[in-house]
Amino acid sequence: MRPAKLPRHFFHGNPAMSSFDQVRVNKKANVYFDGRCVSHTITFEDGVKKSVGVILPATLTFNTGAPEIMETVAGRCQVRQAGETEWKSYGEGESFAAPANSSFEIRVAEGEAYHYVCHFG
Repeated sequence: MRPAKLPRHFFHGNPAMSSFDQVRVNKKANVYFDGRCVSHTITFEDGVKKSVGVILPATLTFNTGAPEIMETVAGRCQVRQAGETEWKSYGEGESFAAPANSSFEIRVAEGEAYHYVCHFG
C-alpha cells in the first residue's frame, strides 16, 4: 500500500507551505497517552478543523471516528492499520490514511519525535 496522497481539498493554500495562514488556534493542548502525544486544534475561516501535533517515542493506538489523513511534517513513524499484521514506515512528506470507525497503531522510535498534521475527512 502506497502512502496516501492528500486530496487538494485537504489543503488551504499551497500544499508545499510550511505554515497555515488565517486560522484560529485552540490555546489548550489536546494531551493524550500521558503526554506522549500533544496536539492543538486549528480551525480555518471556512470551519475546517485539523490538528497539528507531536508524538514522542511510544507505541500508541488511536481510534478514528471520521476518516483521517496523517501528514508527516518531520520525523519518522511506523503504522499498523486495524486488521493488518505488517508495519509500514512513513517519513517527512509522506502520509497515510485511516478509515472512519477504525483504529491504527503508531510507533515512534526512541530519540525520535513525529510531527504531524491530522486532516479530518
